[in-house]
Amino acid sequence: MEARPVTEVQQVLWGLRMDYIGHPYYVSGNAILHALGQHLAPETHAAISASHGVFVPGQFGTFPEEHSQSGIRPYLGSGLPEVEAYDDLFLQRQASHSWMLDTRARDALNTHDLRVHGGHPVLAHETIMGRRPEQRKNRQTTKWYVHAYLHADDPAVLPLDKEVLEGIQFGGKRNYGYGEVQLKDTQVVNLDELDYSRLEGAETYLIELVTPFVLESEYPEANDRPVPWWWAENRGDLRFREEKILEQREVFRLQTVDHGQVVNYLGDSPVETAKNGLTRIGSHSRYGFGELRMKPLGERSQESEKKD
Repeated sequence: MEARPVTEVQQVLWGLRMDYIGHPYYVSGNAILHALGQHLAPETHAAISASHGVFVPGQFGTFPEEHSQSGIRPYLGSGLPEVEAYDDLFLQRQASHSWMLDTRARDALNTHDLRVHGGHPVLAHETIMGRRPEQRKNRQTTKWYVHAYLHADDPAVLPLDKEVLEGIQFGGKRNYGYGEVQLKDTQVVNLDELDYSRLEGAETYLIELVTPFVLESEYPEANDRPVPWWWAENRGDLRFREEKILEQREVFRLQTVDHGQVVNYLGDSPVETAKNGLTRIGSHSRYGFGELRMKPLGERSQESEKKD
């Protein structure tokens, strides 16, 4: 029997309660699945895929131009705004967090404080900054959150209950309390009901690699693959990074196209590619690798005429 296409994702926002020891760029989808597996039946756990968890500062912000909402919102990073359009899904998925107010020290507020515990560098669960003497408070505290989303081949599996999403830990030294998180918010998004019209009138499209794209894997029976034919760039134009996944205490190395890069799209189905990029493409997509974002560049003449 052919599996039904994924139509829903469950967004999850956790607040860090303790410092985190692990990957400095994100909490891997593999780590999120491992944590959830402690609370799920094996058949339910096997049906779920998890994105990488992106670190989000709990700061004030303003919705970007491409978002379906507008205006300034207090602590935009500490909640899940409603999702009505495709671009809304990526508000908290980019490490640059360009939604943060430029009237504040954006770069400093979007930087984790590093601490050292027992010889291990850790990411602090909050960042404390001093303020000028004339300001009302003498310091500012930014709490950190982890944004991720889940999807499942079986639509009956989601959404996971809030009790399942509570009381979990990410990263290393968990037996010492590190990586403890608290559920802040969760919501289900139907991908078929989103507005994709912004992707329908462009002359050129770009693809942003939100998470690394796996080319080669040491994991048994994983399918190695070349750079996709629908990317204009070839291997010589790309930046690579070695990543790792941990399974049953065994480490497997991955050769990946590093995240954060932008490539030109050569395909002719941007909306379909955009939907596939949400549920991720390539090897180890279940563990968060291969998340892509489609970006339109320029509009066709008829769109310009319509505006005129």
